[in-house]
Amino acid sequence: RVVGVEPAGAACMAAALAAGHPVRLPELDSFVDGAAVREAGAVTYPLIRDSGAELTAVAEGAICTEMLAMYQSDGIIAEPAGALAAASLGSVVHVEPGQTVVVVVSGGNNDVSRYSEILERSLMHEGLKHYFLVGFPQEPGALRRFLEQVLGPEDDITRFEYVKRTNREMGPALVGVEIARPSDLPGLLARMAASPLQVERIEPGSPLFHFLL
Repeated sequence: RVVGVEPAGAACMAAALAAGHPVRLPELDSFVDGAAVREAGAVTYPLIRDSGAELTAVAEGAICTEMLAMYQSDGIIAEPAGALAAASLGSVVHVEPGQTVVVVVSGGNNDVSRYSEILERSLMHEGLKHYFLVGFPQEPGALRRFLEQVLGPEDDITRFEYVKRTNREMGPALVGVEIARPSDLPGLLARMAASPLQVERIEPGSPLFHFLL
């Protein structure tokens, strides 16, 4: 059994197999730069098509989580494309107990300056990082009330950008919140809805999300 893995944001081979010929992806996520190909090659496409190999895709956030786990648990520094195959195990590629599995980890060209982006993508994939636009009344104590009445005891503000407007009653702030576990999100959203503050959740993948973050 041979399984090929592509990043979900650049699954050009899956698109080619579905169409019966190489096609150009209309959108491309270049994060997994070693495998971010917009169109399957004329040479590689028939080889994959005729090989009988399975093909699957893994979300970029899951790849980031695997990169961190490989480094923290095994001391392996892998670039996104290098962690691609390992990220599929247990999530999209299931293995029976006792089976022998060989995972190709190829590529250690990982720039340490990308660590913050890798961590960010991992936290968002795990459902632990969320962003909001919060309208704060421009009066003393507004932020304190947000901390005491909206945030939970284990919630953490990881980003806060606020510009005071002298000619307005409300001032918008970009607030990034990291929660301890995904199950904490409904409670956080409920407290935000009950608060008199104006709160808008920034959905991942939305135009506003890409513009601000």
